[in-house]
Amino acid sequence: MIKTAVVGLGKMGLSHLAIVRAHPDIELVAGCDSSGYLTDVLSTYSGLKCHADFDRLLAEEQLDAVVIATPSRSHAAMVTKALERGLHVFCEKPFVLDPADGVRLVELAQQKRVVNQVGYHYRFVGAFQEAARIVRSGALGEVHHVRAEAYGPVVLRPSGSTWRSTKVEGGGALYDYACHALDLLNYVAGKPSGVQGVVRHNVFSRDVDDEVYALFRYPGGASAQLSVNWSDDSHRKMSTSITVWGTRGRLTADRQECQLFLRQSHDALPGVPKGWSVRYTTDLTQEVWYYLRGEEYSAQIDYFVQSIRQGRTDGENTFRSALETDQLVAMLLESEAGAPQRAYEPAAVPERRGGLWSRLIGERP
Repeated sequence: MIKTAVVGLGKMGLSHLAIVRAHPDIELVAGCDSSGYLTDVLSTYSGLKCHADFDRLLAEEQLDAVVIATPSRSHAAMVTKALERGLHVFCEKPFVLDPADGVRLVELAQQKRVVNQVGYHYRFVGAFQEAARIVRSGALGEVHHVRAEAYGPVVLRPSGSTWRSTKVEGGGALYDYACHALDLLNYVAGKPSGVQGVVRHNVFSRDVDDEVYALFRYPGGASAQLSVNWSDDSHRKMSTSITVWGTRGRLTADRQECQLFLRQSHDALPGVPKGWSVRYTTDLTQEVWYYLRGEEYSAQIDYFVQSIRQGRTDGENTFRSALETDQLVAMLLESEAGAPQRAYEPAAVPERRGGLWSRLIGERP
């Protein structure tokens, strides 16, 4: 059994807590949160041992792994302490607010040889996995444009602030919504090298952005649009999608389905005809042992568990891939501020190199 603690017992933390507690290979040792009300309720009604202080948790409990779901500002410090103790770490997104911290933590996780994963759960949605597979297959030909979108009804009127609506805590649509779309951009189409035309608006919030728009560029000439608005109540809940245009067709994927148009059938996709075809997430998603909010939330925790059991430190959603998303956020902020954009080194995923992938990001196969 993998002895695990959940740190941060807010919205995502409680979701992770329920999933972790139900996993057959995890022993939930303790929870941790600074809110006495939360820890008292959990201790009283669920029997879970709780700590108010992260350092005390690490000092007093025998752990193999931690799940960190605290506000973004605290991630770097907490992940550092967990890694220094040799613990496997699952951290909620966004990974860190300063890419320099991300580089340091990627190196530390490698030195400690521990499993590291960040909670970009859309990579565990069947339709997005299918979109990435199709792009990598070459069936779309030369990709020339990508659009990543995220909309939802989070902030619909002026109201009191929470950590998500406070700039210093890493809140706002940029960190809460746009990072999901940017991670999908990296996952499906590769990491862009530059950004321009950045627009961030606060519609109802006082301190942070409620909508974010930008144009990204790839070295090979392809472009990508980012369009994010969390003050859009035409959507009942968060709606995230990605569209990819290529010389041989296009695809659009969201939480429910992957729609594909091919000008001609392609050997890499046997059985997929010319014209339109649709594959649904329900057909693409493997069953999970415990369902909460969506299969992808349980699937990512199970992936973390299986990575620990297998000693897999270079799997999906690692600190390295999450750092690439943080670097795109930094590029976007630098562009908006008119500062020279730094040339961030890509955190390479070797099995995705070559062929269409290389042409898209401007590398030689």
